[in-house]
Amino acid sequence: MKPSAVRALRWSFVCLGAALSACAHNSPYEPLDPLERINRPVYAFNMTADRYVLRPVAQGYAAVVPGVVRTGIDNFFDNLFYPTVIVNDLLQGKFVQAARDTGRFVLNSTYGLAGFLDPATLVGLSENDEDLGQTLGRWGVGEGWYLMLPLLGPTTNRDLVGRIGDNWTDPLQYVDSVTDWQRVGLAGIDIVDGRSRLLDFDDVLEQQFDPYVFVRTAYLQRRLNLVYDGEPPPELLEPELPED
Repeated sequence: MKPSAVRALRWSFVCLGAALSACAHNSPYEPLDPLERINRPVYAFNMTADRYVLRPVAQGYAAVVPGVVRTGIDNFFDNLFYPTVIVNDLLQGKFVQAARDTGRFVLNSTYGLAGFLDPATLVGLSENDEDLGQTLGRWGVGEGWYLMLPLLGPTTNRDLVGRIGDNWTDPLQYVDSVTDWQRVGLAGIDIVDGRSRLLDFDDVLEQQFDPYVFVRTAYLQRRLNLVYDGEPPPELLEPELPED
């Protein structure tokens, strides 16, 4: 990418980040969802695609691939994209955690056979979950609107910017020997593997009176917990009770 294009992209992120910073943090129970009339049809489309394509593939994958192999594949993808966690550790000022996560990545990449095994957890280097969306939240950037993306699922303005930014820490972006088709293949395996781990939650979702609201609340609550490392301010988490 040309330097001028890089500067333009950085400036776009700065402008968008500044705009989002004006958005207040909202409770998962009272989200900003002005696009709900659009989000709901997109959600319905995603569920249809899942019902007829992704879920059957994930069910077949879970039935054919032994559990120990699926665990190894899951470990591999977690380790492959772990540099994103380390970079965001540093951006959030979590320097001790960054050092431990670097040790985890090195140990699993070597003795863990490219991440298929997880010796790091056995020696006390537990896995962490950090991304640019969380980093922006720690910096005070508001989450903005709730969005439902075709095939990609739920996100917010802030998390969408984070997803784009996290591409810069994807190791595969810097390996010329990996073709676009190989990247697509790896992404497909990662998606199917991840979906297979959610099969047990299908019944829970089907029992909800309004699955769209359930997914929205669950997503926003999880992201809020991640931003604040499991200890979000009570005023951001608890719904406001109506006055008597």
